[in-house]
Amino acid sequence: MKTELETLVSLDQIRAAAARIAPIAIRTPLLRAPFPGTKGREIWLKAESLQPIGAFKIRGAANKILQLSPEEIARGVITYSSGNHAQGVAYAAREVGAKAVIVMPSNAPAVKRAATLGLGAEVVDVGLASSERLAVAEELVRKHGYVVIPPYDDEQIIAGQATCGLEIAEELPDADLVLSPVSGGGLLSGVAAAVKRLNPRTKVFGVEPELAGDAAESFRTGSIVTWPAELTSRTIADGLRTQSVGARNFAHIRAFVDGIVTVTEVEIRAAMRAIVAATRLVPEPSGAVTTAALLFHAHELPPFCKAVAIVSGGNVDPAQLAQVLTECAQ
Repeated sequence: MKTELETLVSLDQIRAAAARIAPIAIRTPLLRAPFPGTKGREIWLKAESLQPIGAFKIRGAANKILQLSPEEIARGVITYSSGNHAQGVAYAAREVGAKAVIVMPSNAPAVKRAATLGLGAEVVDVGLASSERLAVAEELVRKHGYVVIPPYDDEQIIAGQATCGLEIAEELPDADLVLSPVSGGGLLSGVAAAVKRLNPRTKVFGVEPELAGDAAESFRTGSIVTWPAELTSRTIADGLRTQSVGARNFAHIRAFVDGIVTVTEVEIRAAMRAIVAATRLVPEPSGAVTTAALLFHAHELPPFCKAVAIVSGGNVDPAQLAQVLTECAQ
């Protein structure tokens, strides 16, 4: 009988994914961020915003799609996403010549919807709930036979996202704290698996908006909690509005993650400004939550000398970015 750890994504699977996706996803840099008030401690940002689609999601999508058979590629692929996974699937599908259909919520940022269409995907608009997106996608699969590329609750997706953690652990093995955004849990579960399997002493924390704090509640209670869409859709961090973490993701989170903290909307916006000022990276709100945790919630995190905050994406609406950068700090 396999132990619990043996049923989770292995280091061999993660390394195989890294080799597989190398022609599509780049090895993103770690940038030192000299934030005020952090003297004596190093903060590094993992710049996933520099991926070809502007977000980490290309890693998992590419790992899944590059393993499809010719027959599956001919059927076409489908997913349900608020934007970044949509772009990852569209990009990877285009690379292998597969049709891509994306079910997106009606409140998805225009910049992400336009980018998905620009990559050649067909977009189907639905309501706000992630459960509705899933239901529509399943109906389209029944009608047309598309292959589903799940956004997070999938072994190959987790292994692909884990390559981000693999790069961190290899490049900065003495990091004592790694922070990842958490929504459905694909990135956090993968990153934690890679980091902990290579450097078990490194602490790994998830970060999410307090307005969409289902993962933090799930972690605290020990079982998956679902929040209604009208609650999770309140946050500016559109990539973190998923209503619950996935089952496979939660298994990885319970095995490898040390904690999950939440941040406020004001803190997210302040973190966006801080990232731009310190590094000139352009973060979307979802990508800034980890920096917000380091800047405003250090008391909830373990002591560290060298921390890595994953900037998961940079697909922010230009008008929203301009507003955030020019508003007065509250």
